[in-house]
Amino acid sequence: MKIVRIETFHLRHEDPGISLFDGSYDDCVIRLTTDTGHVGIGEVESFPAAIQALIHAPDAHNHARGLAGVLLGRDPNDLSLWDELYDACDYVGRRGLTMHALGGLDLALWDLRGQAAGQPIHALLGGAKRDRLQAYGTIYPIGKTVESVKAQVAGKLAKIPLRAAKLVADPWWMDDIEHTTQLLLAAREVLGPDRGVIVDCALAYRTAAEGLKLYPAYKAVGLLFLEAPLPLDDLPGHAEMAKHGLPLGVGDLGLTHVLEFIEAMDVGGAAICQPDITMVGGFTGIQKIAAAAAARGKRVITHGYKTNIEIAANLHFLAAHADEELLEYSTSESPLRWEMTNEALPVSPDGYVAVPQKPGLGVTLSEAALKKFCRSVQVSEL
Repeated sequence: MKIVRIETFHLRHEDPGISLFDGSYDDCVIRLTTDTGHVGIGEVESFPAAIQALIHAPDAHNHARGLAGVLLGRDPNDLSLWDELYDACDYVGRRGLTMHALGGLDLALWDLRGQAAGQPIHALLGGAKRDRLQAYGTIYPIGKTVESVKAQVAGKLAKIPLRAAKLVADPWWMDDIEHTTQLLLAAREVLGPDRGVIVDCALAYRTAAEGLKLYPAYKAVGLLFLEAPLPLDDLPGHAEMAKHGLPLGVGDLGLTHVLEFIEAMDVGGAAICQPDITMVGGFTGIQKIAAAAAARGKRVITHGYKTNIEIAANLHFLAAHADEELLEYSTSESPLRWEMTNEALPVSPDGYVAVPQKPGLGVTLSEAALKKFCRSVQVSEL
């Protein structure tokens, strides 16, 4: 089996919601085809045009190569491919966009490996330790009154029976901390005692001193963890916030390499790594992060706000992961989120999502969605 065709699709849905912090309206999907007719898919949480350029560009020299040239003609079962792709980027830089491109390709490679073996990816990762995961989802932006917050949370739970809800902070939360506390308590009231609450700061705070002002409110609602509390470069600020009794989750807003996560844990006091599997080198990259976290007694809760392609990938990783963790279940209104695959991955009435059991990722690309949302396609082939 060898790879004979590599396609990258820039998919986009024009909508007022695209101005929100929501990557589901703009996507880069990757499709690898082999001479045996197997098709593997992946996607990337990144700038699609930049990913297309990194994959399909002609080589500048042997240390700055287009990634398609590394893969074409190769057997996807060759596990050394990840290292070769990584080495091909060393002149360009092996962080950021290049890790994004490598992540999307790695997902598609593991999809092909699973199909060739007739097994789901979690079986290739060491075997599933669970066959379903508890789902949590985001409510964003939250209302500015107690009544509107209660209605929002109740409406979301009626539509998707989540086990936990993530509320996204806005800068205006700092205007009246007492009022913000009442909003958070209103969300907790509707969620009840058995569902978790998470707050995603999403860089709403610029300093630790600013962010710490809301800690009493967070503790009052029994926060599971605080996500993206500060700009990622502010490691001293993270370390200061980590001293005050709330677990900090970091990584979804730009960390792409295991060494960056190690620094966030060792210097910044992060308790939870939140890698986006499409941004950190795919299954291969995220396993490096998981190993580093385990060595430090830290947790891994994957980021996932794209389509069912990424949700499926996260389900496979979390099924085989040593510890049971929450699955981020994107609640985006973008049609790309819900239409990209032929298969649905619904939340059960008790708040769980079943792990796919078909070979590979267990989801397939919808040709109707490609036709409907594709803005550009680039192809490299033998």
